[in-house]
This record gives sequence, C-alpha cells and structure tokens, in this order.
Amino acid sequence: MPQDRLFGQLDPDVQGHAPLADRMRPRYFDEVVGQEPLVGAESAFRRLVENDTVPSCIFWGPPGTGKTTLAEVIARTSQAEFVSLSAVTAGVSDIRRIVKTAEEQLKFNRKRTILFIDEIHRFNKGQQDALLPHVEKGTLIFMGATTENPSFEVNQALLSRAKVFVLSSLTEDQVRTILNNALEDKERGLGGLSVVVTPEVLDMIAGLADGDARAALNTLEMSVQASKRQGKTAAIVVDKATVQAVLQRSHLKYDKKGEEHYNVISALHKSLRGSDADAGLYWLARMLEGGEDPMYVARRLVRFASEDVGLADPQAMVQAVTAMQAVQLLGMPECNVHLAQATVYLAKAPKSNTLYVAYGQASSDARETSDQPVPLHLRNAPTKLMQELGYGKDYKYNPKFKEPVDQEYLPPDLKGRKYL
Repeated sequence: MPQDRLFGQLDPDVQGHAPLADRMRPRYFDEVVGQEPLVGAESAFRRLVENDTVPSCIFWGPPGTGKTTLAEVIARTSQAEFVSLSAVTAGVSDIRRIVKTAEEQLKFNRKRTILFIDEIHRFNKGQQDALLPHVEKGTLIFMGATTENPSFEVNQALLSRAKVFVLSSLTEDQVRTILNNALEDKERGLGGLSVVVTPEVLDMIAGLADGDARAALNTLEMSVQASKRQGKTAAIVVDKATVQAVLQRSHLKYDKKGEEHYNVISALHKSLRGSDADAGLYWLARMLEGGEDPMYVARRLVRFASEDVGLADPQAMVQAVTAMQAVQLLGMPECNVHLAQATVYLAKAPKSNTLYVAYGQASSDARETSDQPVPLHLRNAPTKLMQELGYGKDYKYNPKFKEPVDQEYLPPDLKGRKYL
C-alpha cells in the first residue's frame, strides 16, 4: 500500500521498537553522513530540493548508502505531496490510484506529487510503462531507488526522463561516524544504555560493513543486545568476540545477479588476457566463494580459450572443455580445483586473437554478401538436372592431386580475400 509523506516518521511507541538503523535514519540534509555531492550545502541537488524543483530522478548505489534516506529527507523538505511504493509489493493498480489522486491535487490544489518507488528494478516492463505517460505530462515527479545498474533494469524511455544520481559506498570513517552518532544519541540511539565500545571494535564493525550503514548499525545493535551487563548500573561492554559471534560468517561481497557479476567476470577475463595467473585465481575465487554458478565460469573459460588463446595453443581448448566436464560431473565445491587449473593454464598460455578477428571479418563479409551464389564447381549435383545446369563442373578433388590445387572456394566478389 502507498505511504504518505510522513512515511519516515514513526509513532513514539513504534519508534522504541524499531531497529536502530530505522531510528537513526537522518531526517534532514545536515544529518546525512557521506554523499557530499548530493547533500552538501553547496550541492546543486540540495538546492533543487530546497527550492522545491526536484526533478524526476533515480538513486543508484549499493545497499545502505542512503537512497531511501534521501527520499525521506526530500519528503520532509519538499512542498509536493510525497507517496512511497515498494516495487516488491506494488502493482499497476497502485500506480493508477496514485495518478488519480495526483491529478486531483494538481487540478484543485496546484500541488505536484512525488512518487518514490523503492527497488524500481523489480518493476517489470509493463509496470514501468504505466508510469511513463504521467511522468511525461508532469502529473508525477518520479523518484526511484535501485541497487542494480539502471541501464539494464529500467526502460530506456523512463530512464531518459529521469536524472540518475550515483551513490557511493560509505568509507570506513563515515560508517564509524554513523556508529558513534548512534552510541551518543540518547533520543533515538543507544546513548541511554551506557554502552562501551572500544575504537578497535568500532573499526572491526565498520570494516565488515563494506560501506553499508544499515549493516553496520544492525551489527552494533545485535552486539549490544548480545553483550552482558555486569550489575544493574554497570556498562554494557561490546568486545570483538561478541561481534564475531553475532555475524557468524565471513563477510564476502558479491552480487551474482547484478552489475558486480559483470564487473568481476570482466576482471577475470582481463587478468587472463594479461597473463596474470594470480589475479585470475583471485577473481575466480571471488565468484565461486560468492555463490556464482560454476558452469557460467566454465563457459566463459571455454570462450576465452578460443577468443584469446586460439591457435597459439590449441591445448587451451582441451583444458577448458575438460574443466567444464568436471564441473558437470562433480559440481561445487569439488570442481573448484579443476576451474583453478584451467584458469592458471589459460593465464600462462601464449595469447592470440587471430581467430576472433578473422571470424569477425568473415561474419561481416557474410552479412554484406549473403546474396552471393555458391560457385557452381563447389555445388553437389545429386540429380541429372543439376548436372546439366553445371553443378559440380570442373571441381578438382584434392586427394587426386599430388601438387597444390589451384581452385577458388569463395564467391566471385570475395575472390582472394584473406582472413588469416
């Protein structure tokens, strides 16, 4: 269901039970930590919001970097009506209902409506298309948030009408500032609990958060809840062992469905092309340990074996295909060593893109000369009529000749063309 412009303001009773990350969410630009190009006092975006001329826009960035926070700050700052939807639960009927109300607001109160859609990448093409005409007419100011590359996940028509603002992962210093704010804030944070966290433990939490403020605050809150208080008046001391027990896992960042997927496979490919076996193993491990489908990796290695090694070492294809067969037979985790072997072999193999370039030239010629007939002497003649028409006439059967055969195998317009 849509939420109104106060969707960031919790009832006091609810506020006390809300997660620390929600309670500490910034309310105004000056409370936001990080994203200085957007929230800084002199930033163009902040002036647009404060002048109530915010454009249709998309906030793109990793989790916990402030996309929803910016939307809530805008909701408090702008004079426009503000409605929030989650793409996970909303549908076209919700959009229609909001558009109807927005049209009435514009007609009777001369007030525009900002529609914020969290996780816009989860809207399908039909849902995104339903927004388009109303954004074009100005009935709605569209605002979206996504962790996925909008170039892949948002319709080009809608994307062309929205300014994309890129949010960066927070630095460890910025995450540490957010944690300290939560520890000191007596109204919304942990300031009234006498919590003691050493700088080393804060560094640990900030480092494991990977620039995600929400993850850092959740870890801090759970660590405080899991720590023992020695006596009613004693402080709650959070130590490293408690933080490790709360997390109970190694922290590996890899989005196997999003842009990071393409970034890492690109890094693997380029490392192998550059003959850096160590980097190749690292990027391979990043994918496999992050949950990537090993068959996807195997297929990429098979492709690389011909595209970048090719005839410089035909054994590379054998290594890559054998590794792929091992993946099919064994699966993870047993097949990781086979993929590692193929990766190292391909990295150390001599490189040649001759086949790749040659095929590219041949495919270009094939597209441009698809009307060229097959030369008569290269055609089979299984019927008498075809023989009478000259099919196969003057063809020289190579095994009959000891010396090289002078015979043209390309169409007339490509006579003499060389690809290799």
